[in-house]
Amino acid sequence: MCGICGQFNFRNQAPVRRADLEAMTKSIAHRGPDDEGYFIAGPLGFGFRRLSIIDLAGGHQPMSDQEESVWVVFNGEIYNFPELKRELQSHGHIFRTNSDTEVIIHGYKQWGDEVLNRLNGMFGVAIWDVRQKRLVVARDPFGIKLIYYRIDGDSLYFGSEIRPVRATMPGTTEIDTTSLNLFLRYRFTPSPYTIVKGVRKLAPGTKLTVQNGVCEESRWYRFKPEPFRPAKSPAEATEELLSLYKAAIKRQLISDVPVGLLLSGGIDSGLLLALMNLSGSSWPTYTVGYGSSFADDELADAAETARVLGSKHTSVTITKSTFEEMLPKIVASLEEPIATSSIVPMYFVCQRARQDVKVGLVGQGPDELFGGYRRHLGVRYRALWAGLPAWIRIPLSTTVAALPRNETLKRGVHSLAIPDRMRRYQHVLSLLPGDQVEGLFQEGLLPRDTGNTILNCWEDMSELMEGTDELGGLQFLEVRSTLPDELLMYADKLSMAHGLELRVPFIDKEIVEYVERLPANLKVRNGSRKWLHRQVCRTFLPESILKRPKRGFASNVVDNWFTDTFENKMAGSLLDSGSRIYQYLRPQAVRELFEQHSTGRHDNHKVLFSLVVFEEWLRTHEEPVASLN
Repeated sequence: MCGICGQFNFRNQAPVRRADLEAMTKSIAHRGPDDEGYFIAGPLGFGFRRLSIIDLAGGHQPMSDQEESVWVVFNGEIYNFPELKRELQSHGHIFRTNSDTEVIIHGYKQWGDEVLNRLNGMFGVAIWDVRQKRLVVARDPFGIKLIYYRIDGDSLYFGSEIRPVRATMPGTTEIDTTSLNLFLRYRFTPSPYTIVKGVRKLAPGTKLTVQNGVCEESRWYRFKPEPFRPAKSPAEATEELLSLYKAAIKRQLISDVPVGLLLSGGIDSGLLLALMNLSGSSWPTYTVGYGSSFADDELADAAETARVLGSKHTSVTITKSTFEEMLPKIVASLEEPIATSSIVPMYFVCQRARQDVKVGLVGQGPDELFGGYRRHLGVRYRALWAGLPAWIRIPLSTTVAALPRNETLKRGVHSLAIPDRMRRYQHVLSLLPGDQVEGLFQEGLLPRDTGNTILNCWEDMSELMEGTDELGGLQFLEVRSTLPDELLMYADKLSMAHGLELRVPFIDKEIVEYVERLPANLKVRNGSRKWLHRQVCRTFLPESILKRPKRGFASNVVDNWFTDTFENKMAGSLLDSGSRIYQYLRPQAVRELFEQHSTGRHDNHKVLFSLVVFEEWLRTHEEPVASLN
């Protein structure tokens, strides 16, 4: 796990200045406290910061082959590198290190860009082909690692974070109002957009190819799920999934430094711990919570899981004042506004884990893969709803719309009636209807219909998901859009803020590609969510853990807590007419959202928290200027 950056003056071929490259690299020093390195060849320059995990002595980057015909900078881990190394050695390639980075170099020499499809891991990578004067910059299939970039005239700038790209931008940061609209609608900004005008991020499974004065962006990962023929029986699928889980976790435990686990009270991280126990014992585990004053807190549940499964457990308790005081620092660490309430506990659990370990496993992924959210129930049973006679369906829709709060249910009922598949999914994932979000903006600031821009982000995936059922189609998008651009993005930023590498075994390439070929009735079955995943869990976890309600890292507590804090600091930032958000938004429209929530007519806590996060983001930056696209 590291931080990479680079510059390529691909049109005018002007030489890269070392001082500029050093400034870019030093901006991500927190990602790699162990080492730094540079490679400059005329118009091309790579910078690198290293967090040493594998081959501590031999993994220095930028790295090349012996002939110096291919150079690489790489952030992440390639879990199948031992197998790839053996295969490449059989083709005559000679290795000088035990690093997974070197596999990318020789793999590119053997297979060209196709090497990307052979890698099982998480990566942001840049490959410089000296002989062809060709640069390839790529992001892993599911976006576990990030690549930001900017094209300015003759030059391409890129990095693992916005910071090195921003270091090359003179003047004041400008807000991209289209991206702001997307953020307020979805609480994250989908790739390739960012809230900073002029800066983009590679979408998962895409690459930049730069050669002969031309820079092209394309999707390299084009896996197309096709249902198994014949269909898997439940017993067969359970056995095969367990085998995939065991293999993935064994791969992802490879490390030359201590490894731990971020443990919630739920089944996903509990299963991870049980499977880790097949390769060791007394693993360090870490949980964050808010203490006994909150009935929904999960510290006790996680501690019990740790006791049952024999881990060396540490709990972290944070307070309401800590939440409010640290939110600005956490938002600054994220670089882009992300309005998921669990950003706060994630920051603190990573901070504590880093005191003992350099690598932490985390149980993200099963909710998206197997249907763990309430929205998945509606999508799964949409056909039943659509099959109801209009004289039943219409009155029910009217009744649901009139309910106080229950915004998820209201959005779901509205979404199910939309005939176009992609627009239906868009509305399922929206916090608010598009016209309501647009109504928040100051007059004349927002281009029309920008909230639908997410459909452009998904456009080239439509063909790939043709073989999926209704639930599988939504999950296909979630794994390639909402999961990487929201949950995985903040996990990467907040762990690396402390120099901790996070690994996500359930998003292993072999697991994802297997699960995406399974039908909906193995994921949501008889109203039970994550059904197949739970069948595997039953092999290792007692019933007391299996029956626990879903909480994540106490995210329900944080949401409730946020409601309470409307009387305090966060409410003040929304009600203060001098707040920076009102450069862009209408105070009356925001106050109406606040009033609806405080009186209990609507549950607006998610969008209100988004507004608070945006305000904190503005305060941590240098007075960004609004810019109409």
